[in-house]
Amino acid sequence: MLQLNKIPTPIDRAIRPIDVPSLAETVDGLFSYLRRQAWVIVICTALAVLGGLAYVLTAAPSYTSLATMIIDTRKFQGFQQQSIASDVPIDSTAVESQVEILRSENVALAVIKNLKLNEDPEFVGSNSGVVGAVFDFVSNLFAGAAPRDEYEITRRAVRMFQRQLDVRRRGLTYVIEISFRSLSAERSAEVANAVADAYIVDQLDSKYQATRRASIWLQDRIQELRSQASVAERAVLDYKKENNIVNAGGKLVNEQQLGELNTQLVTVRGQVSDAKARLDRIDAVVTSGTPDATVADTFNNQVVTKLRGQYLDLAAREADWSARYGFNHLAAVNLRNQMREIRGSIIEELKRLAESYKSDYAIAKQRQTELERALGESVNQSQSTNQAQVSLRELESSAQTYRAMYDNFLQRYMESVQQQSFPITEARIITRASRPLGRSHPQTLVVMALTTFAGLLFGLGFGVFRDLYDRVFRTSEMVEATLGTDCIAVVPRVPPNQIKAVAPPAMDGPQEPRTIQRGKEPILWAAIDSPFSRFTESIRSIKVNADLGVTTKGAKVLALTSALPNEGKSTIAFVFAQLIAQTGARVILIDCDLRNPSLSRKLASNADGGILDVLAGTASLEDSLWKDPITGLVFLPGATKSRIAHSQEVLASDRMKSFIESTRASYDYVIVDFPPLTPVVDVRTTAHFVDSYIFIVEWGKTQVQVAERALHSAKAVSDNLLGVVLNKADIASMSRYSGYSGKSYYYNSHYGRYGYTD
Repeated sequence: MLQLNKIPTPIDRAIRPIDVPSLAETVDGLFSYLRRQAWVIVICTALAVLGGLAYVLTAAPSYTSLATMIIDTRKFQGFQQQSIASDVPIDSTAVESQVEILRSENVALAVIKNLKLNEDPEFVGSNSGVVGAVFDFVSNLFAGAAPRDEYEITRRAVRMFQRQLDVRRRGLTYVIEISFRSLSAERSAEVANAVADAYIVDQLDSKYQATRRASIWLQDRIQELRSQASVAERAVLDYKKENNIVNAGGKLVNEQQLGELNTQLVTVRGQVSDAKARLDRIDAVVTSGTPDATVADTFNNQVVTKLRGQYLDLAAREADWSARYGFNHLAAVNLRNQMREIRGSIIEELKRLAESYKSDYAIAKQRQTELERALGESVNQSQSTNQAQVSLRELESSAQTYRAMYDNFLQRYMESVQQQSFPITEARIITRASRPLGRSHPQTLVVMALTTFAGLLFGLGFGVFRDLYDRVFRTSEMVEATLGTDCIAVVPRVPPNQIKAVAPPAMDGPQEPRTIQRGKEPILWAAIDSPFSRFTESIRSIKVNADLGVTTKGAKVLALTSALPNEGKSTIAFVFAQLIAQTGARVILIDCDLRNPSLSRKLASNADGGILDVLAGTASLEDSLWKDPITGLVFLPGATKSRIAHSQEVLASDRMKSFIESTRASYDYVIVDFPPLTPVVDVRTTAHFVDSYIFIVEWGKTQVQVAERALHSAKAVSDNLLGVVLNKADIASMSRYSGYSGKSYYYNSHYGRYGYTD
């Protein structure tokens, strides 16, 4: 047989190219969704509006007051000192931390205590408004009538206080807004100001406590440092005493002595050199015997000076007389003798001076030796002292450290004492709360707008939720996209009160005993009674697709089945067969739903035999057929005297195949009504004699996963599927789905105008 359709698997749908919808399709889908879920959206919005209106009418009016304060980073200059509590720089995180402190329970308890809010019925009494009264009534039912203790009252007041308090930072500034809502306008301003004052007091108290704790700690530390500094300084003095280290004028005594000795030694060495030079000079003069030789100290000797003067006068006279009277003149000789005597006197006087110089030289030399010895001893002592000073410096450094720490801690202690007597805080109030002129809650316009928007949003969301979980077939496009096959017809639902029953035409002569009679379901004859109705046109669509799709030569064997019972497959089978027979074709309708032959009970309730008797050979085909006198349709019932457990064996047998093949020769169409796919397995065994299957799904009832599972479990049906019929469709509701609004309008305005509807 020709394979007509193949049901796609989940993998086939996963790799199918995604069709991106156009803008027009998107807009059309949006409007279809709104039309489809309009009543849900309207009901949700209306309920939300009613709830908002009820809240506005029953809620007690409340008032909100606002106080502002700033976290000021500037200090008071007169008291600006380094804080013991180490003030952290004010940044964004610090401001947010102060906001949390304002919301803290510590501040709340302080305000409640100062204003005695635990005695105010607004905070510990019944809730305001009708809703609050109902809530209190229910709470009292479960809590009992036991009196509340002080702790419970305080905790309730704290919860109510924190619920009505709102603290927030204004933008990125250091300004903090404190707002409080109360049933009383005066109370709201009073509490807002009290929160700001309590926060400032809390900050001052925290700094006072921190400073006091620091002062106590500093006192103990100062005593310890004082003791350590005294011990270190005493160790320095003891060490100096043990090592004979004495300071004078900022220097050590041995260092001063060493400097003085060094200076004296340099001076003495100069004196020794001078004395030695004078001695050597005078010795040279004495040795040479020259009376006019110059020695520095001779200028200060009156004897030598006088003798040299006499000697120079005699020498001048001697030279003059020798030149005038001759060298050997007696007077010249006498003068030369006197000069010789005077020169001898000068030499003797110089020798005496030379002895004096020797004495001075010896004294200076001895002084130099003594100073050199003393200097050596001082150097040795200084080296020992320098070695001792290494340890002394360590002791002095330790003593200075302890002393500096002591002085620093003493200064900090004095500062902490001053700060303890006058603590300051960075926060200050810039605007105190005042009594509000009007109520702040409930805001009628805001509440109604929010409830309307919330209801609309909830309605839209609930509508989307309904669409997502509405896993039933609503449109032919959904059938084709989900099952991967053609939707060959959309059969509308026809309410019984809209079907005009037509009396059957009078038949000439006596009727045959096996004649199909009209029953209590006029829908079975809707195609005959209303040939131009939409219902009839849908059935004709099935015939057109059957004639185009089935290429088998000879009679066409068409089988109708569904996924579940009560989806209308038997009704479609009869109307379809009746419509074909009305065209003059030879048609036989066979009821093969052997488990539940509902069509046989409707058309041939008195039948005492059917297809089972024909297959078993206990009755002939001619004796088992029922006929419609109007259209000439031939019907073979599936009546059974008892339920058959193995009906699939009957349908899969060779006798059944032979029966269908013999029927092909006598009829143009063989229409078979099979049982549903899901409850029983009968249809899966019929592929050997059926040309094509028509699968019936009920609009708005058949679950998508059920239809998919049914077709996937029956490969014989899915491989030879002619198409799907969407039965019992609500055309008015389909107009609310994408792509069906225009179709419904077109059909109603054109077909209805020319009398094509009932």
